[in-house]
Amino acid sequence: MEHCVGAGALSLPSGLERDYHGARPLAPGHRLGCAASICGPVVIDVPPESQVHHQVVRKAVDVTGLVLDPGFVLAYLDLEPCDIGSATSVPSVLDRTFGALASQHAVSRSTSGRVELAALGALSRAAATVAGSTTLTVAMTCEGKEGHVDIVGAWPGFVDTVLGVAIDLGSTTIAAHLCDLSTGDVIASNGRMNPQIRFGEDLMSRVSYVMMHPDGAQSLKQAARGAINELIGDLLADAGHSAEHVLDVVIVANPIMHHLLLGLDVVGLGQAPFSLVTNTAVNARAVDVQLDLPFSRLYVGPCIAGHVGADTSAAILAEGTHRADIPQLLVDIGTNAEIVLGDRRRLYAASSPTGPAFEGAQISCGQRAAVGAIERVRVDPETLDPRYKVIGCDVWSDDPAFTAATLGIEISGVCGSGIVEVIAELFLAGVIAADGTILNAERSRIVQDGRTFAYVLHEAARLRITQADVRAVQLAKAALRAGIDLLVERSGLSPAEIRLAGAFGAHIDPLYAMVLGLIPDGPLEAIRGVGNAAGSGAVRALLSRSQRAEMESMAGDVVKIETATEPRFQELFVAALAFPHANAPTPFLASMVTLPPVRSGAAGRARAGRARRPATT
Repeated sequence: MEHCVGAGALSLPSGLERDYHGARPLAPGHRLGCAASICGPVVIDVPPESQVHHQVVRKAVDVTGLVLDPGFVLAYLDLEPCDIGSATSVPSVLDRTFGALASQHAVSRSTSGRVELAALGALSRAAATVAGSTTLTVAMTCEGKEGHVDIVGAWPGFVDTVLGVAIDLGSTTIAAHLCDLSTGDVIASNGRMNPQIRFGEDLMSRVSYVMMHPDGAQSLKQAARGAINELIGDLLADAGHSAEHVLDVVIVANPIMHHLLLGLDVVGLGQAPFSLVTNTAVNARAVDVQLDLPFSRLYVGPCIAGHVGADTSAAILAEGTHRADIPQLLVDIGTNAEIVLGDRRRLYAASSPTGPAFEGAQISCGQRAAVGAIERVRVDPETLDPRYKVIGCDVWSDDPAFTAATLGIEISGVCGSGIVEVIAELFLAGVIAADGTILNAERSRIVQDGRTFAYVLHEAARLRITQADVRAVQLAKAALRAGIDLLVERSGLSPAEIRLAGAFGAHIDPLYAMVLGLIPDGPLEAIRGVGNAAGSGAVRALLSRSQRAEMESMAGDVVKIETATEPRFQELFVAALAFPHANAPTPFLASMVTLPPVRSGAAGRARAGRARRPATT
């Protein structure tokens, strides 16, 4: 475990820790959880490598239809040997390199051309021989006016593979994709938890941490940069490549993650008018943000407004919302939901503070998506007995093969999709009222919980859905739905299709999202999960200069609606607290399920009614 303490908060290291020689040596600031005693206030972080239940980071990307247009080209050169006996001065390695580019590749030297210092050092090493010819490969940028050549990398001999990394820096997870810039292939993907979570679960908590601690911004910045470095190192190790072959890194992030990574002040994003330091794309060197990539350029995508960042720009690029002929609603559901509504004529965007409930936080039995988490739930409307699926097992709990299939898997909690499904199922069964009150259904699985009731989902694992859990989901879904409804009102557009992005959005069942009222009523065939749209957009920007230009142009045209200062938002929020909604019609939903009669918690002392549920699989 890693700890953040004041003096005397933990016991002094024991002989066990001082003499520890396990498979992984103790890093500085790390202690053995079995040996350290807590003596005062302490913040403890369990490193990913020590976690039993590892977060499942869903990281697949879709780049269908992408036309490869990378920002770099390779040139294989045969340098002429130096004539030691010549009366004229011996040309420099750089002069010989540009001479070879001109004679062998018709690339003329421009006075505006640059050679990166790291590349100059690599050139000198690659062309170290004095006698005899030398072969080497140089990497050059494609951008700029004719004749403008920037040399960014060099290697001895023939090299035909150069790499780039596309990164979606999320507040909860970081996903990265290693790509071959010559072929466009995604050759490795990986993800990890954002270590900034130790400073705050949600974005505003991290801004508060910066405001309350003099070194807060530095701590958050280093945590993000260190995690990205480790993630890139893992990708390169998996693919069998070295850091010297990475020429480009593209990062997209929400505005607070964006500013923290770049070392920009985030205090302005913590209060109205939520001003960005910059909303334009940032071009720099990877080493400028302490990435261990000597030859790599860095591109950080453009933000849209205060709480709608480059990750949203990338998601729009990937899903083509700005090219759509019909109104498209794009929702990226995370601790802060980004919402985009529009078509090729106009685009509107907003953000809503949904909080971490959809990721399992603030739920009594909640957890992030990891092996052993319940992710699917069905409830029998008569007996209220549940059946469920857990991450790591492909069969349902009522299948005879379930026990054997889950050997070695501990059922440890409920992740976001499971929480949504169990609450939706209980609502359809009449156990939860439209106002969110858990009713006394006079069944063994409904138990007294103080002055309220709770539903027993799993007795052995002590997993219960409490009244507080339902309220947390209500608050999260109402914030999301109110943001959607506000965009619909302000734009005058009615969504013809809905795309759910992000790990949670891609994994949630659209029917249950509609039952709870997370999204507007509509035909199921018009609603689909699209996975990591921000990551897909980052890969597109990595592999295509024209896609970068398109993203930058589009981001500047988006109309941002600020929910935090919009008076109408609160009214819409209150209406959205009800299941599915206090006043929005639901004809499509009513054609798919039988909704229970509208009742409130005042009727909850009586036995709850039961309603027909949709067919289950």
